[in-house]
Amino acid sequence: MIATGLRNARLLALLIPAALLGGAWAFQLIGGLYPCEMCHWQRWPHYGALAMAVLAFVTGGPRVKATLVAGAAALIAVSGLIGVFHAGVEYHWWQGITACTQTTNLSGLSTDQALKDLLAAPIVRCDAPQWSLLGVSLAGWNAVISLVGAGLIAAQLRRRG
Repeated sequence: MIATGLRNARLLALLIPAALLGGAWAFQLIGGLYPCEMCHWQRWPHYGALAMAVLAFVTGGPRVKATLVAGAAALIAVSGLIGVFHAGVEYHWWQGITACTQTTNLSGLSTDQALKDLLAAPIVRCDAPQWSLLGVSLAGWNAVISLVGAGLIAAQLRRRG
């Protein structure tokens, strides 16, 4: 029988990344908000966490399950930290490290090629939030939910019985 804490942690490790990825995809496909490069960076750890959480439901004993859930919690936290960085770029607390936070450098390209590149690229800036709720952008909400969620998972893993 699986301890209550591990059962709860496993469920949270599955639901948190599933909900955040579902929300991100809904904003993209239904809401028309095209993700920037840093938005994609935040999704990758959630995909990994989701895979680990699913494995925790279908494989191994309690120790293996707990290890998989802990790994999922760590990946969820990584996404949250990327969200903190992205939100900081959006609020202009610090400079972003991607080309989507500044004007693209077109030097060295022919005028025709530069124009083609500009017209082909979606205009989605990493330093300008497309949506916010209560003054918090999607990156900010991902940071809050991911970091709090990872903490809740860790707390449940430490529970006994």
